[in-house]
Amino acid sequence: MKTRVLFICHGNICRSPMAEFVMKDMIEKKGLQHQFHIASAATSTEETGNPVHPGTRNKLKEYGISTAGKYAIQLKKSDYKDYDYLIGMEERNLTNMRRITGGDPDKKMYCLLDFSNHPRDIADPWYTGNFDLTYTDIVEGCEAFLSYLENKKELENE
Repeated sequence: MKTRVLFICHGNICRSPMAEFVMKDMIEKKGLQHQFHIASAATSTEETGNPVHPGTRNKLKEYGISTAGKYAIQLKKSDYKDYDYLIGMEERNLTNMRRITGGDPDKKMYCLLDFSNHPRDIADPWYTGNFDLTYTDIVEGCEAFLSYLENKKELENE
C-alpha cells in the first residue's frame, strides 16, 4: 500500500509544489517511487489553475527537477480521507487546513519542518523573494520527513 502525502501551502505555486517535486526526486533517487503517491495543494483559491511560480521552477531546474504539468489546485475536504499525511509549510496553513477538512481527528497534519531538528515555519518566497532559503528549508524538511517514514516502516516491520 502506498504512503499518500499531500504538501500544502497558501497558493500552491511556490512552497508546496517545491516540496512535492523535491520529495518525488528524493524517493525516485532511492528507488522508492512505487511506495508513494505525492501531490500538493493550496488552502486558498487565489492561484487555482496557475502554473508553478517561475522562482520555484527556476530553483528546481538548477537541480534537474521539472515541475512540468503542475497547476495550482485547492485542498478539498475529501483529501483528508484520501491522504495519510497532510503537510503544511507554516502554522497558518495548518489552521486553514483544519478549517477546510473539518479538523484533524486522525492526527495526519504536520508542518514540514516539524520533522526536522529545528521546527519552524517555511517563509513564503512569494513575499520574501528568497527561493534559495525556501529550497534549503524544504530539502531539510523532506529529508527529515523521509527519514521519519523510513524509521516508522522499519519499526512496523520488526
